Amino acid sequence: MAACQRAAVPTASVAPATSVSVAAVPAPAVAAFSPRVQQLLAQMTLEEKIGQMTQLNLSAINTTGEDKDVVLDSAKATALVRDFHVGSFINGQAVPAAQWVRYSAALQRIALRESRLRVPILYGIDHMHGASYVSGTAIFPHNLNLGATFNPDLARQTARATVLESADLGHHWLFAPVLDLGVNTYWPRLYETYGEDPLLAATMGATFVREAQTNSEIAPYKIAACAKHFIGYSDPRNGWDRTNALIPDQRLQELFRPSFQAAIDSGVKSVMVNSGAINGEAVHASKAILTDLLRRQMGFRGVVVTDWGDINRLVKVQKVAPNEKEATWMALDAGIDVAMTPYDTNFCRYVKELVQEGRLSEERITLSAGRVLQMKEEIGLFDNPMPRADRLARVGDPALLAQAVAAARESLVLLKNEKNVLPLAPARVKRLLVLGPSAESRANLCGGWTLAWQGRAEEGYPKDVPTLVQALRKEYPNATVETLPYRDAKGKPLLTSISAAAKRADAVVLALGERPYTEVLGNTSDLTLPDDQQQLVRAAQASGKPTVLVVIGGRPSIIRAVAGGSAAVIWAGLPGYGGGTALAEVISGKTNPSGRLPFTYPQFAGHITNYHHDANENSAELKDFAAGFSAPGSQYKRTMLTEFGEGLSYTAYAYSGLTLSDSVLTGTTARLRATVQVANTGARAGQEATLWFLTDEVGRIARPVRLLKHFEKQPYAAGQTRELTFTIEPLRDLSYPDGQGRPQLENGWYTLRVGTQTARFRYAGNASANSSAPAKTTGAVVRPNAPANSTN
Repeated sequence: MAACQRAAVPTASVAPATSVSVAAVPAPAVAAFSPRVQQLLAQMTLEEKIGQMTQLNLSAINTTGEDKDVVLDSAKATALVRDFHVGSFINGQAVPAAQWVRYSAALQRIALRESRLRVPILYGIDHMHGASYVSGTAIFPHNLNLGATFNPDLARQTARATVLESADLGHHWLFAPVLDLGVNTYWPRLYETYGEDPLLAATMGATFVREAQTNSEIAPYKIAACAKHFIGYSDPRNGWDRTNALIPDQRLQELFRPSFQAAIDSGVKSVMVNSGAINGEAVHASKAILTDLLRRQMGFRGVVVTDWGDINRLVKVQKVAPNEKEATWMALDAGIDVAMTPYDTNFCRYVKELVQEGRLSEERITLSAGRVLQMKEEIGLFDNPMPRADRLARVGDPALLAQAVAAARESLVLLKNEKNVLPLAPARVKRLLVLGPSAESRANLCGGWTLAWQGRAEEGYPKDVPTLVQALRKEYPNATVETLPYRDAKGKPLLTSISAAAKRADAVVLALGERPYTEVLGNTSDLTLPDDQQQLVRAAQASGKPTVLVVIGGRPSIIRAVAGGSAAVIWAGLPGYGGGTALAEVISGKTNPSGRLPFTYPQFAGHITNYHHDANENSAELKDFAAGFSAPGSQYKRTMLTEFGEGLSYTAYAYSGLTLSDSVLTGTTARLRATVQVANTGARAGQEATLWFLTDEVGRIARPVRLLKHFEKQPYAAGQTRELTFTIEPLRDLSYPDGQGRPQLENGWYTLRVGTQTARFRYAGNASANSSAPAKTTGAVVRPNAPANSTN
């Protein structure tokens, strides 16, 4: 797939945040709104505008006050719309589609009746991997698994299924996709990201946004997507959710910005804010991040929404404001448009007081209210506010369910396969033993954000979703597929029964894993595989029978202590409802695995190194790349294939003939065409994701040892060869931003790597090929980075 185009960025520096009152909004800002929105704003009272900026939780308007009940209390909803003009509600859990229609219709009727200007309600919901808060829908793999496919069309299919199964129900504000960069494997929301690479996250995320917001099959409805969580949320220093990240400005620009920039360039209508802090500054109170960076540099024009209760969090947790009123001023001054309060209407009172006191101008409130109304206008909510029940047959459409299974197949990564122990051909297997916490668990295959925020108890999942054991029994109809508990009621491993069962089997599948979690409830201090699961693995390995480790979960468990004793290892992540089927088919050989790791799998607890780390004395030299970081003395020497972008297949691919159209690239508009031959040299068909990496050999700012610049995934018949190309563009592929986002393009040598092939070329700016002097260009700073005789 073509590399994502990054928009040109202004060269102005980011201004520091100040504590002065918000100035009046210039007239052109309001003039940019549609005539309908301008007319509404002209008629609205201050209180009505503030109401559009207020978002309350489901529990404020349901019958029980609990998140799980999608049953409207009309009296509560009427009071909130009539007295506080609340314009947005959120949340829920998985209930039948017809129940959502009844709930949404009743809520919308109240809004249209009680709102003086008949402004409809905008309902937001966390459909994270399919329409996960609706019963019976297609639950796709989580984003980290989608990243492992290196297939952007699967992100598109996920978005399509999500809107097809939810738009008719009144769900018009989709709190997805997560565009955080998955660089910290301790972070409990790692699985919500597309992985650690900025290009991969940008490409997958932008594809999701475009499909979600432009899908015509849901007409007359439209959906507003939400890019979250801006910015730097995913790299907390201690690995725990909603804590401080230490990210230099240049790193923030180069690694964390691209995915959000791609979504903005694709027209994303809303952005949700990082709940944590960057370099000690709470992002919800940061004008430098939410106004200067997001709006001025990156060009975002849509709605900025807080995360859950995060204005009050400035007081109670981060302690950067003495009280909620002051926190409200700080957040609005920083650039917030909508407050996910989510339980009370204090926000309405505090904003009104701040305007009356002159600390906020009404023009500032008009701007945020106008953005919300404009988003409602753009998704057609004024013209089509009511849900509909005549297309509910789309929910649970077998075609969508099949797509979720197909996505799961592509998302599995075969990390190790000694002596080709996999596949286990059904004709050769008479008895298969399946053990571990995920052997019979549907919940573990799906993770958090499935049916409910933290998932549900095992009995809450649809019985027609096959567990791994059920799927293996279908895949091995003539074999005995056995399972048994691996620990007793007190949690003690049943080692004797495990060993006996393993000795009777032809092979053992060890389904490791962890229960669903997300956000702070998933915080951990140790990624090491739990001791009881390690004992399980060792007991099975002691039988001498082939063992297959299947690692299921939202982040990589440290399995170094037991991985060496197993012939095969599969990283399964969180593959969703199709995970059991997909795993069974990969184990049997019906499916040829094609996934590649979208993150660097750590070997040791407490040590994380991303593939795009800066060169240092512990890192491999450039010459080590072709050897797979296995050169003597390299700190990256390892016994397992655990690097970003790695994954095995049941066939073999050979890369050859890497050629460049020139050895020197001159000027900012020149192009360098690279071609390579990729051949399936094995005996069966498969899919291969081809990854192109560039290394800037010398940089004024320390450069990553390599960085993904282009990728594409293609099917290959047995024996088939394809010629693949990558066109290198200087500003897009060779430049990097400084701390203010200004592109730096340096003269010097670059190394291109694809598969086993490498090639070098030189960028000479606008100077002659033999000159190392910097050239003058437009839109970029060009500097020399290495002499012409620099060697690799």
